Amino acid sequence: MTASAPLPAPGSAGRDDRRIVLSLGCRDQTGIVARISGLISDLGGSIVEAGYHSDAETGWFFTRQALRASSLPFGVDEFRERLEVVAQDLGPDTDWTLHDTGEPKRIVILVSKEAHCLHDLLGRAANGELPATIEAVIGNHKDLEPTAAAHGVTFHHVPFPKDPAERGPSFEQVRELVEAHDPHAVVLARFMQVLPATLCERWARRAINIHHSFLPSFVGARPYHQAYARGVKLIGATCHYVTAELDDGPIIEQDVIRVDHSDEIHDMVRQGRDIEKLVLARGLRWHLEDRVLVHGRKTVVFS
Repeated sequence: MTASAPLPAPGSAGRDDRRIVLSLGCRDQTGIVARISGLISDLGGSIVEAGYHSDAETGWFFTRQALRASSLPFGVDEFRERLEVVAQDLGPDTDWTLHDTGEPKRIVILVSKEAHCLHDLLGRAANGELPATIEAVIGNHKDLEPTAAAHGVTFHHVPFPKDPAERGPSFEQVRELVEAHDPHAVVLARFMQVLPATLCERWARRAINIHHSFLPSFVGARPYHQAYARGVKLIGATCHYVTAELDDGPIIEQDVIRVDHSDEIHDMVRQGRDIEKLVLARGLRWHLEDRVLVHGRKTVVFS
């Protein structure tokens, strides 16, 4: 069972909301926009949203464009073939994706015992705020099984041994469960387990983590305790892609909240949960909407 988007709101019937979304990065050069927009124009396509960014330091160009699907004379597959010609002309290292929003995306969520991020994502999915369905929740404890069940989402319990050296079979079971859904996003919603390098590679640019600090500060475990010991006046959260290097993946979204000398650790944890939920929800939505383009350790986010 999955958490699905609700029926269209009253008065929305007949709206032409389906989009074809192009996200592209390539070496900066003259005429990129002209080539892309020229192709779209020749096909009679209607661009409803467009973003552009040129990074002078890396010499890289980024764009995200959304077209009204009904304005194209054919489907997304043929449009992809036409764009392939343009992409090849822009250079062999051009990185691009094309997605039809009429094809729903899929999410799998990994959890441990902390419930706040899971509650928030399930609620947003039920309200149609995420352009995807939550296919399954996988936990290394059973604590959040009732939460998933209340939203009609399948929960899988995969126990993890205490010894990190013995966790290989558990991660393999998680991999099988996740990949059975071929998800567009694997969300570590306070999963509290470090993914092995093999899974980081398999799920590159799909595995998304919420870290409860404003990275690169306070990497690793117990960041609120680290922040308290340091006497910081701002605590934050970071949504980032997962890589083999702990808490060092390309950053999608961050935010902070102010604390002061009177706040104890439990106050910081309580306040931090609010910012974690918001940052994860924003970062995940932008990922699902193909608004995040990765280049090296950095991202361009057309929010």
